[in-house]
Amino acid sequence: MTLESKPHHIDSCIINPLRDSGEQELAETGILACNPTDAGCFKELAATHGLKSRFLFHSKLYAGESLFLAGPAVGAPMAVLCLEKLIALGAKNIILYGWCGSLQEELHAMDVLVPTSGLSEEGTSPHYQSQSDKSCEILPSAALRDKVCCALSDKAIEFHQGPLWTTDAPYRETGGKVTDYAAQGIFGVDMEYSALCTVAAFRKVQLAAVMLVSDELLKSPWKPQYSFKAFKKRSRELLTLLYDTARSDNEF
Repeated sequence: MTLESKPHHIDSCIINPLRDSGEQELAETGILACNPTDAGCFKELAATHGLKSRFLFHSKLYAGESLFLAGPAVGAPMAVLCLEKLIALGAKNIILYGWCGSLQEELHAMDVLVPTSGLSEEGTSPHYQSQSDKSCEILPSAALRDKVCCALSDKAIEFHQGPLWTTDAPYRETGGKVTDYAAQGIFGVDMEYSALCTVAAFRKVQLAAVMLVSDELLKSPWKPQYSFKAFKKRSRELLTLLYDTARSDNEF
């Protein structure tokens, strides 16, 4: 027996993200950080700034009057689940903080990348796209991305800009794919970005990202940096800087 997939209207969903009765509304601006290694920093920031812990599936949510911090949420499906709930609670301006692998010679481990667009090789974003949307470029919020770039520049943080490839299968990042995508001008690879941009556009909220480069895929042998103390320190400093900047900048 062959099962055929019939097209359904994109809005005809049985289950929708909701703010349940008794759940407080969330601040409009916040940071969604993907990686579990950053979880210690979440707790420190929450304790320092009086953020209250709230439920967010298998992740963490710390909420204050003007800003929230959420994560970790690894992989497109889990990250989207968290983003949907954040939006249902009132989030409108989301800064994604994550790690990515480099596909370009000039982009080194511990460099910072602000993605300009997404190449989707994950399975979540198509569920938020109509047939006409699937031919369109996946983009972050231009306004929020510009604000993120200005914030980094104001803090004298050097950064690169370029497209990001998102995959569900990090163990299938083959040499051929890396070479091909690098030749197309793709700067890096992660597991969440294109899906989150697609959902943000679908829900009409702003989302932009800052990525810390954790490894260089063009080099052989592959030598990831994310387990090194220097990398963890850099990640903690960058996440803290983003949090402090968003907290003090009402324009976010």
